[in-house]
Amino acid sequence: MPEKILTSRRRVLFGAAIGAGALVTGCTSNASSSDESAATAPETADKPGKPVTIGFAGPQADHGWLNAINENATRRAEQYEDVTLEITEGSNDTATQIGQITTLINKKVDVLVILPADGKALTQTGLEATRAGIPVVNLDRIFDSPQAYRCWIGGDNYGMGLNAGRYIGERLKDVADAKVVELAGLDTLELTKQRTQGFDDALGNYPNITKVARQAAEFTVESGQAKMAQLLQAQKDFDALWNHDDDQGVGALRAIEQAGRDEFVMVGGAGSKSAMEAIQSDDSVLKATVLYPPTMAASAIDLARALGQGKGVSGLAELEIPSSLTLYSAIVTKDNVEDYLPTGFI
Repeated sequence: MPEKILTSRRRVLFGAAIGAGALVTGCTSNASSSDESAATAPETADKPGKPVTIGFAGPQADHGWLNAINENATRRAEQYEDVTLEITEGSNDTATQIGQITTLINKKVDVLVILPADGKALTQTGLEATRAGIPVVNLDRIFDSPQAYRCWIGGDNYGMGLNAGRYIGERLKDVADAKVVELAGLDTLELTKQRTQGFDDALGNYPNITKVARQAAEFTVESGQAKMAQLLQAQKDFDALWNHDDDQGVGALRAIEQAGRDEFVMVGGAGSKSAMEAIQSDDSVLKATVLYPPTMAASAIDLARALGQGKGVSGLAELEIPSSLTLYSAIVTKDNVEDYLPTGFI
């Protein structure tokens, strides 16, 4: 998951439909459609263009979301007969990832897509690629310097919290003295602070709602179950729960079921397949999840291809792709879950 998000002064909000999965570039493939909507080439495809070799380097897929990042990038590249993808084995070790990217630079790939294990630590490597004449698409975890990338694309952690708070606020706006609890992620990560800040700012618009407890977990099933059990023990009744991450939400739901509690609604985060299926079934407290779409990796491939072919983005007047794209954190509920289910990660 990301360690930083782009500051508001450096963002360009891009209101793309997340279910579509990727951007429509000025020159796209004529590849056939696929059942994997996140990886399917745009319907407005045209003839293949100049061949482009894209180097892709990401962290170790030790979380469902990160695994989905790799899958989205690979499947998207397969849709283009003019794209060759050079993908590295993911690593959370900074030195290893630097070595992998250096190898891609030495291979003289046309474009690099990098999701750094540590944005700050990999900034120099991004700068080296740029100096070598290789444009960089910085995916999600942002480099310290905008000179290290040509385009940044990623999710909106603050927006996740904001939309979770708005959804809960609207659910509880007529409930007197409503109580809310929060199961956050790792507090050492900037993304967790951003999600909490957005959530608190949204709740500030509803004077009848009070956040009575907050517990930080670790983005794992085990930590979600343990920390949720503690919250349930400490809070005998409340009206809503926001859980930052659907993976740890699996454990949270186990703790809730074991405690026999069902007096509140739960909102998840990130958009896992299991969370969406639970929302679809409508037989638990989980009623919504706020997306942090791994389809951004498919869009990054589109952007890299456009860079390699000297194209812009269809629908925009500019000849060049934007310098940054912040994806929208949509709320998935029973009403729209069928639209988003194909993008859910395992």
